[in-house]
Amino acid sequence: MAQMTVQIVTPDGLIYNHHAQFVTVRTTDGEMGILPHHINTIAVLAVDELKVRRVDDVNHVDWIAVNGGIIEIANDLITIVADSAERERDIDINRAERAKLRAEHELEEAHDKHLIDQEKRARIALQRAINRINVGSK
Repeated sequence: MAQMTVQIVTPDGLIYNHHAQFVTVRTTDGEMGILPHHINTIAVLAVDELKVRRVDDVNHVDWIAVNGGIIEIANDLITIVADSAERERDIDINRAERAKLRAEHELEEAHDKHLIDQEKRARIALQRAINRINVGSK
């Protein structure tokens, strides 16, 4: 069976390194499905979930919350460099819910005071919290 290696690197180091038969990721240009022997590619990632169908079992899927970054596909090696990424099993849903509430409050406050930069940061924080909640709830 053809396979690829998926590696995710954050400032904390290598957080994921497994073989996969299929990967789904969202780039800023749209969703991308990756199979072995995919054309070499570099793309900017959106804040979204990453789905990795592992080779060890057809039903074994890893879900990872990726908060933007870059994906490089080269010779069946998928390398993702992201500011942060968390596997489904490592996400604290309660913490993510609290982060979502904080971001919603900051967004409302920034909008009311017309603080554009603060509003942008709050939107990104909200998007990241929602992404973590979605992946952690799988």
